[in-house]
Amino acid sequence: MKRAYLDNAASTPIRNEVVKVIIHTLKYSLGNPSSIQHSYGRETRSILEESRICIAKNIKASPSEIIFTSGGTEANNLVLRSSVLDLGIRHIITSQLEHPSVLQTILDLSIRYKISVDFISIDKKGILDFNNMEEILRNNIHKKILVSLMYANNEIGNLLEVDKVVFLCKKYNAYFHSDTIQVIGNLPINMEKLSFDFATASAHKFYGPKGVGFAFIRNNILKKMKPLITGGVQEYGIRSGTENIHGIAGLSEAFRLSCCTFTRHIKKMQDLKSYCISELKKIIPNIIFNGLSSHPDKSIPSILNFLYPTKKDYLLYFHLDLMGVAVSKGSSCNSNPKKTSHVIQLITDRYLLNKTMPIRISFGIFNEKGDIDTLVEALQKIRK
Repeated sequence: MKRAYLDNAASTPIRNEVVKVIIHTLKYSLGNPSSIQHSYGRETRSILEESRICIAKNIKASPSEIIFTSGGTEANNLVLRSSVLDLGIRHIITSQLEHPSVLQTILDLSIRYKISVDFISIDKKGILDFNNMEEILRNNIHKKILVSLMYANNEIGNLLEVDKVVFLCKKYNAYFHSDTIQVIGNLPINMEKLSFDFATASAHKFYGPKGVGFAFIRNNILKKMKPLITGGVQEYGIRSGTENIHGIAGLSEAFRLSCCTFTRHIKKMQDLKSYCISELKKIIPNIIFNGLSSHPDKSIPSILNFLYPTKKDYLLYFHLDLMGVAVSKGSSCNSNPKKTSHVIQLITDRYLLNKTMPIRISFGIFNEKGDIDTLVEALQKIRK
């Protein structure tokens, strides 16, 4: 049976080159990177810092602005919680389309520390209303504000109009955090040109290992921050605990390889997405694509989300899996099979939700057109 893995937005397959680096590091890097009194520790420390330098170089940042974490969720928590506890943030502006690691953390902060929160208005395509954003900023100008918006939506693929957000944040003296977990390692990013105060990344979104990621934090802000995890001086005193050296080495290698092949692989995913749209239109008349996911310039090339016309069959994804096709209904952090994701609920009419099931297809560098054919064949069989 042909198999097609089309859930790369949840997690990408790890590259063979990255596996080799991880195994080599596990086998030969014996020392604790904080034990610099002997050569074993210093050798391991050099892997840590060389990885930091590699990542910083490829996003045009300073190595001291890279803080390693256990992944994107921890990185988002680090940024949001430290902003409130250390930077004095009293108001957070975000959208209801954000990842649960942002939305649930903001909810917790609002309850614990009485932080006020505003959600920017969105339309049925998931497009932010920047007039509304400016109005919110203007009305809260007397408070310290953090704006938190994802660069590319992990479900519908919408790309943030970053220039507009940055302009407004500068105008009203607000900090800007972007969840860049679907972007970093998949699209070029330049922190010298982008006025982000914070950004977050996770290795398993760009063909690296699970359980490791990083936060980008500007140096002038980092100096004001205190550790959320205490008990050591690792990661510039921001995150205590012995670093996951083999994971970090794998992250660095995966990131380096991705940055070397951006042009070729972006073009490949754009072609796959275009082909998939064309094939789906052949079998589903009047197909509805969610958000801007079918727009070639306003969405990330790796994500396509559409409504599949069918009765409410929560086993649809399992039926596809039995036919060799791996897709999802949305974020893997919302895994309840009977619950439509908050993103799709927000942008879709209830009438349509009762007659359709959302399917998120996410392409990766190892996919080929044959995977799309396998998906389309499986959908046709289910319809019959």
